[in-house]
Amino acid sequence: MKFEEHCAESFVMFGEPFEHVHRWLDEFAGKKPYVMKHRRLRHHLAGVREVERLWGPAAARAAKQHIISDLMMESWKEGDRFPVDEADYVRMGLF
Repeated sequence: MKFEEHCAESFVMFGEPFEHVHRWLDEFAGKKPYVMKHRRLRHHLAGVREVERLWGPAAARAAKQHIISDLMMESWKEGDRFPVDEADYVRMGLF
């Protein structure tokens, strides 16, 4: 999803856009060497926990939804195991 779409989804689901969370999660998007493989860096449970440490539980919920929305674009389905960290994300073939 695009930044604006993540913000709109967060606003509908959580009452605020959480721009800072979406920017942080996608900080390495389009940058070498990651490009679209940037998701392996923060799109997992460890990333959600870091968001919670930085900005609290409401931001963590928005982060998890951001990740779920992106994972679903990679053939992940609701009910599939949520990646734990970067290594797990790669092992699951989501990179």
